[in-house]
Amino acid sequence: MDGGNHNRLKSTPWLWIPTLYFAEGIPYFIVNVISVIMFKRLGMGNGDIAMYTGLLYLPWVIKPLWSPFVDIIRTKRWWVVTMQVLMSSAFAAAAFSIPGQASLSDFIRTAAMPSEAASGVSQASAPVSLFVLTLVIFWITAFASATHDIAADGFYMLALDKGEQSFFVGIRSTFYRLSSVFGQGVLVVAAGLLETRLENIPLAWSLTLLACALLFAALTFYHIFVLPRPVSDVPAVAENKDCELQKTPSGGNHVRQCLHSRRDGGSLEMASDGCGGAGSRTDEYIFSGIVREFGKTFATFFRKRHVWMAIVFMLLYRLPEAFLVKMLNPFLLDPVSEGGLGLSTETVGIVYGTAGVIALTLGGIVGGMAASRWGLKRSMWPMALSLALPCLVFLYLAVAQPSDIWIISSCVVFDQFGYGFGFTAYMLYMMYFAEGEFKTSHYSICTAFMALSMMLPGMVAGYLQEWLGYVGFFWMVAVCCMATVGVTLFVKVDPEYGVRKAVHDDGTEK
Repeated sequence: MDGGNHNRLKSTPWLWIPTLYFAEGIPYFIVNVISVIMFKRLGMGNGDIAMYTGLLYLPWVIKPLWSPFVDIIRTKRWWVVTMQVLMSSAFAAAAFSIPGQASLSDFIRTAAMPSEAASGVSQASAPVSLFVLTLVIFWITAFASATHDIAADGFYMLALDKGEQSFFVGIRSTFYRLSSVFGQGVLVVAAGLLETRLENIPLAWSLTLLACALLFAALTFYHIFVLPRPVSDVPAVAENKDCELQKTPSGGNHVRQCLHSRRDGGSLEMASDGCGGAGSRTDEYIFSGIVREFGKTFATFFRKRHVWMAIVFMLLYRLPEAFLVKMLNPFLLDPVSEGGLGLSTETVGIVYGTAGVIALTLGGIVGGMAASRWGLKRSMWPMALSLALPCLVFLYLAVAQPSDIWIISSCVVFDQFGYGFGFTAYMLYMMYFAEGEFKTSHYSICTAFMALSMMLPGMVAGYLQEWLGYVGFFWMVAVCCMATVGVTLFVKVDPEYGVRKAVHDDGTEK
């Protein structure tokens, strides 16, 4: 049964879709983007920053492996609320875990004695052992965030009918982007202002994370009461226990007919087992059936035509950006004497976290409009070049090291707009390759390769930068643009895919 108005307690989607997708974005950007800035300001070296924050991508890489269990165990609503409670607690714990001579616990004890506050961790390279607890908490947050993504998207489909899903897809995307501006812009600017006012870097980031924890806890509390309870939002095991007793064709013993709906909305499968020991045997059969379907999903993915070329494309198309993204903020923050641009934390929040994210969003919008007009095949080359070539602006910035904030901002905006425009082809290609049986599951596997394509280069980017220096590193990124060009040259795409068809008044295609 469709998860629409007949299946849920009355609750207008305007009350919960904006806040749900705003909440979905915050932990992702804190874990994968803001953590880089925070650890840089706390004194961690570029190599360690890239390696350990790169590992935080892993939950999104392996997300397809445990997504079936979100279906099997408890409701999607339960998973959404539980993960939000866990992430609220994790942000609060992270606030108290940041190392330094004076941190949040010291501030609470000595708020009336500011003269006793220390300046915090030295900007010399600090050993990663100082940050183990904070990294573990971020690791837990990353797994909770990836699980929340699975549950929230499933809940969205269960709580809305088809028409509402189409109507609100733009709303959810908008509020997810707003969470990006909030996380990479507002929070970073706030942390930078606190650094200046308190003259204590660890304390500034502790207070920022604590404020984030309080905000996230408020969103969680709100969702506990506002999220609807769709009738169709039940665990797969509970849903499949609704079995029918039918006689065998020979008129002998009754058999239990259990329906197993495929995860991507395909046809139903029927299988039988004896009625004896109904409860445990039915559960065992349902679990084994889901495992079989899970295995079949992967098997059919790797039997697709041109699968290995598709995997190479998904891994290498964004190679320049994958190296660049982990070192961009350290480059903006590092002093000029070390090859950086010497920007303050709050300036980085404005330049990259606000102006850059807005340009990225606009680039994606323009890219979507262009792709719907040209189709994926014709869009490939303009978008590939748009994604790769703007990376050269950072080579210019590393060589010239301009101090003019307008020049720096213009370069960042140009690169991010190009990346947003070029990334459209990547997203469309994943949708194109996932077409066919198990479409939803195959798209999920594609997103795992998407995350892997950012994780692996990002993990070594810091060590390469420390070895080559910023100018040498950005030369290497420029050479990596050839990987984008190469995979675009060889990838196979249907020329008609993605082209918006014009229609006659009677609804037929022109």
